[in-house]
Amino acid sequence: MDIQIGKVTHYYDKIFVAVITVMNQPLKVGDTVKVSGHDNEFTQKITSLQIEHDQVPSVAVGETCGMKVDQPVKAGDVLYLMGS
Repeated sequence: MDIQIGKVTHYYDKIFVAVITVMNQPLKVGDTVKVSGHDNEFTQKITSLQIEHDQVPSVAVGETCGMKVDQPVKAGDVLYLMGS
């Protein structure tokens, strides 16, 4: 079962970075997530997470981070942690 793990609050299109607010459980490099929006849905493996421009291996619930994305996203898109 897929678990809602975060929500996009901002997107920097020139550098393909989404600002994510993490909910429900931590997010970490290596996780596979599904990004689901109004008109787009894709799955990707997390390769980079940053907090205040510093690379971090994981992000705790309630924190906000930057995440490199493979495709454009929009504010309001939802991240789901893919079940194993």
